[in-house]
Amino acid sequence: MRILHIIGTLNPAAGGPTESVRVLLSYGPIGYTGEVVTLDDPSAPYLNDVGFPVHALGPVRTTYGFNSKLLPWLRENRHRFDGVVVNGLWQYCGYAAWRTLAGNTPYVVFTHGMLDPYFKHAFPLKHIKKWLYWIPAEYWILRGAYRVLFTSKAEKRLAEQSFWLHRWNGYVVPYGASGPTGDPDVQRRAFFAKCPEAKGKRYLVFLGRIHRKKGCDMLIDAFAKVAADDPDLYLVMAGPDQQQWSAKLKQTAANLGIKDRVFWPGMVTGDAKWGAFYGSEAFILPSHQENFGIAVAEALACGKPVLLADKVNIAEEIAEDGAGLMELDTPDGTLKLLRGWISMTVAERQRMAELAYQCFHRRYDMRENAKAIIRLFGTATVLTPTAVESE
Repeated sequence: MRILHIIGTLNPAAGGPTESVRVLLSYGPIGYTGEVVTLDDPSAPYLNDVGFPVHALGPVRTTYGFNSKLLPWLRENRHRFDGVVVNGLWQYCGYAAWRTLAGNTPYVVFTHGMLDPYFKHAFPLKHIKKWLYWIPAEYWILRGAYRVLFTSKAEKRLAEQSFWLHRWNGYVVPYGASGPTGDPDVQRRAFFAKCPEAKGKRYLVFLGRIHRKKGCDMLIDAFAKVAADDPDLYLVMAGPDQQQWSAKLKQTAANLGIKDRVFWPGMVTGDAKWGAFYGSEAFILPSHQENFGIAVAEALACGKPVLLADKVNIAEEIAEDGAGLMELDTPDGTLKLLRGWISMTVAERQRMAELAYQCFHRRYDMRENAKAIIRLFGTATVLTPTAVESE
């Protein structure tokens, strides 16, 4: 089955949606092959050797991503695909797909958490601006989709709270990540080459964007409060800093007396990323909003327990599996995560690590997501907005 993915960018620094597209298109042996059309600059270095056809129509000059080439490209090429996946909301990609594919080629919209009501409460002025786009465009884009895809029942339920005017065919697909391949020892060395301060030390790893949504400030504050309880434990804060926030966080760490206990290797990818997981004791993510969290699944794939805020939508099922800990996305909740980990015995940590590995293979292997999308398009019929309303 040939499937087209539409996404604003394949830049790894953009986070989960980009990684999910890369992983999904690596599963040719199960009958899932396809291409990507993106608004990236064709000369972008991260497009080299991606392993699948990419049609880069950019660059674009605005965050909305208007591109005069996209709509005619879709009209000319839509006949080559059995289905189309639009990744994300609030960009011209979705509008172009709706205008060219509705009533012609089945398309689905992968929301990637962008309908979480967290954003409505955290950024009320932006939410008002989104209403101006929602009524004439995004509402119809979602209503015209064959399915609107969510990664969990929690995400699907929360999405309905963002806009009172909504109507779509929601569908929950299994989601996850691709597990590591290669030699873990080689991967550890790759990470320690990137972050030599962590070599030979026990550490917890945060791996993701250095972003206010992720609760990085709460993590630094909480770690400072437990640092004396476990003087041999360190913290690695790995990830891109698009908000230029890390300088302030580093100063906070210095003011709290833990400057030498927190390491900042920047963004890590490839072997260095897997090495960061393998070298750690556990992964921690006190995020205020996370529809899934690919790094969570990647940590589990490496057999690492995960310490999560309750706003990570899969935290509850992971905690139920005994593969990690879950607390509120508050300063006190983050402190409880750290204290909970420190208080565990070596045997308890080892057992949680075993359960983490089992949890990944049972719940979060991305191969199952690829199969689900194949099955979805295999039974698809092209639905007009009127047909969707009648379902």
